[in-house]
Amino acid sequence: MLSPAQLEQARRRRSLPSLKQQYQEYLLQRIESYKESVARGELLAFGDEAVIELQAGAAGQFILTEMLLWETVDRLITKRLGLPSYKKWREHYVGLRQSQREPGHWGIDSASALVALLPRLEVEDNVLVIGAGAHAEACVLAAFDTVVTFADGDRWVVENLEARLDGEALSGRFCAYVASLGEWLPPFERELDLVVIDAGTLASLSHALRQSLLIELRNITREGGVHVLLPGDSSAAPEGYLSHYPDWDRETLGPSRKGKASRSRGVIVARPSCP
Repeated sequence: MLSPAQLEQARRRRSLPSLKQQYQEYLLQRIESYKESVARGELLAFGDEAVIELQAGAAGQFILTEMLLWETVDRLITKRLGLPSYKKWREHYVGLRQSQREPGHWGIDSASALVALLPRLEVEDNVLVIGAGAHAEACVLAAFDTVVTFADGDRWVVENLEARLDGEALSGRFCAYVASLGEWLPPFERELDLVVIDAGTLASLSHALRQSLLIELRNITREGGVHVLLPGDSSAAPEGYLSHYPDWDRETLGPSRKGKASRSRGVIVARPSCP
């Protein structure tokens, strides 16, 4: 996550994976999703078919290994699913990814505070999204190749978001958890660069759980990291939770293209860096 000053320099510390790497990731996602969706017997049938094919074409020229077997199974599944060649995928991918990075693709208001942050995102930024009311924001953040973790207390919300991102080929760097907010969050290998919080979800928690959650989120955010509090699908006002950030810096939002907003656009606060 770039600071406003770093954004002016227009530098990226990390580069995107090559298109061929992204294509291989796309194939892997589709193949693994298929394996998880079929019965064990059907998957074993692919294994039998792979053995027959390899034995027929080997003519004793190589030893049948487990790795070779599963590579053949993956190829058979690719054929069964009708997955596109690299050339066809590339032609489709460029336009698709561009549309996925448009907030309107996910129904996000262009005046949202998060939209103002999108140009500052970096590839593989570590992002946590909290609450059902921020599900669309989790999607657009995944489209920017950040590492997105989503947490909510409702299993239905989590499973539907997983299915949506899988259908958009965006699940490669995405993980979702059913979490008891305020009591448990998944572990993170490194500090968070960005946290997006649905104010409606905060409002649904008891005072004790809400306070515990926000304390933990502040503690696992790196210096210079950013929290965005959004109204989500509720009438909850994100500004009402600014008291939990007494020593953080609130960022000023630019004027809305629509003029005066009829509801909160959200708030952005940044953890100060030590001098």
